[in-house]
Amino acid sequence: MTKGPLARAGVVLCALVCLVFGVHEAPAVSIHASADPVKDERPIKPEDKEHWAFKPLQTTPGKKGIDDLVENSSPPADLATLIRRITFDLIGLPPTPEEVTAFVNECRSGSKFVIRHSSLDALADRLLASPRYGEHWAQWWLDLARYADTDGFEYDTERKHSWQYRDWVIDALNRDMPFDAFVQHQIAGDLMGDETATGFLFSCPDMPDLNNQDERRHVLLNDIATTVGAVGLGLTVGCAQCHDHPYDPISQADFYRLRAFFDNTVLTKNSKPLGPAVRIYTEGIPVSTVFVRGDFKRPGPEIQPAFPRVFGATPPKADRIALAQWLASKDNALFLRTMANRLWQQHFGKPLAAIPGDLGHQGEAPTNPALLDWLAAELPRQKWSLKRMHKVIVMSQTYLQKSSTPTRLTGEMLRDAMLSISGQLNLKTGGPGVKLPLPKEISSTLLKNQAEITKDVNEHTRRSIYAFARRNLRNPLFELFDRPDAQISCARRNASTTAPQALMLLNSDFAHSIAAKIAAQLNEQHGSDAAALITAATLRCLSRQPTPQELDIGQKFLQKQTALTPGFRDALADYCLALLNSNEFVYVD
Repeated sequence: MTKGPLARAGVVLCALVCLVFGVHEAPAVSIHASADPVKDERPIKPEDKEHWAFKPLQTTPGKKGIDDLVENSSPPADLATLIRRITFDLIGLPPTPEEVTAFVNECRSGSKFVIRHSSLDALADRLLASPRYGEHWAQWWLDLARYADTDGFEYDTERKHSWQYRDWVIDALNRDMPFDAFVQHQIAGDLMGDETATGFLFSCPDMPDLNNQDERRHVLLNDIATTVGAVGLGLTVGCAQCHDHPYDPISQADFYRLRAFFDNTVLTKNSKPLGPAVRIYTEGIPVSTVFVRGDFKRPGPEIQPAFPRVFGATPPKADRIALAQWLASKDNALFLRTMANRLWQQHFGKPLAAIPGDLGHQGEAPTNPALLDWLAAELPRQKWSLKRMHKVIVMSQTYLQKSSTPTRLTGEMLRDAMLSISGQLNLKTGGPGVKLPLPKEISSTLLKNQAEITKDVNEHTRRSIYAFARRNLRNPLFELFDRPDAQISCARRNASTTAPQALMLLNSDFAHSIAAKIAAQLNEQHGSDAAALITAATLRCLSRQPTPQELDIGQKFLQKQTALTPGFRDALADYCLALLNSNEFVYVD
């Protein structure tokens, strides 16, 4: 068994991955841990390739799009719901009252309102062209990349240049970099003239001051191989670090052959941090081997870099460029299914195959295999453009219909939305992470210098993607709303509903300051006209007009609350706070 604190942490994480994803019955073999994982490697059999995710993409004759492959039984969503949905989906922010009004008016036909596809098309194009698009969708990818601005572990040391990779992701998405190249550059960008992209590989937790640097190197390389397999193939290849995978046809030797592509990129020195980007070392690198039972002190037979055998032969003398090009290829059906499944998940709140981090035997088959394969094939057909794929989805009747499963905003989206509707959102882009103020009871638990706050208060209202991401301590709002801990790749966030979430939105200084700011602005614009104030507040917070019943209830609330507070503006702030705590604000239909 692997020894040492860092290596033991790696084994525990491997076990957690298997437990998290291994919740469905599947035929398993007895765990095979060999003293010679190469000699005892089980050959790949034809039936190993019969798993649904490993097969070539299938086509459905006569089916040419999403709506041909989905049975739509719900009516279209109303226009206000639709613009709120598409705006949050594409840029992670709510539409402004002016944008809502303009879109609804454009879709007016006499006394009726209908979805005008020309207006929808223009709306989608405008949102996809916005710099806010890359800022929003980058968080999806950074979850997969286990990105943070610190090392983690005991000292959680700051990584001074990690933000450069975060900015690269945002810029690449805004430029609509072809998605195959987007992935390939993160695997081998240093060999393609784009070394910043390889920050993906080095975004893992690390312990630079570990006494045994061989152990540190071993765990880092295992993490890199595990993450590349999880993100690129949607498989838990990390479960083969210590023994053959018990469910999927991935041997322990397969794992270390995949790892061997990266062996010349990690040469650790005591207290020297990783990266921020990959470089190739030509001296001092141990030969590539398997490690018996995953123990860094027990190197086994020498191996050469190779793709997992179940996916076919590896070209002679393959390097990381060959790996990157094979991985993100139109011929790699598993890669295409993995990415199409995740893209669908981000737009509809749930993936087609229920466990996006495991498309292997322990995962679940897709609920609509034909749709998943159509989407997978559509990505290269759309010239690998994510923006075109977004548009294909949001222009479909399936997307435009009423939703039966509202999607909760993430903590980052909630914070950004609240800053946006109060007119405080600072749209400055790029640069080092902003260190936001923390409650004293939390900041007092940090080590010396870790409670530092960015001095320029104007920076404190920037988008959440630019907030300093400490691995050992997430922002309280983000943590309560299920931001992942960046210890391992996260393919799907939890979406919990807990009492502390409601308590924070109702009682936190941040929520109260937002409500007070909105109330002050509306009071300046509309005076004490209760009907106008309620209408404006509802339009700001919920992106729609209030109903007659809501107007009546709101006016009575303001009248009663004014008698209980220092003044009318305080009562109005309480009303705005109530809107911020409504399900309709926290969820998108």
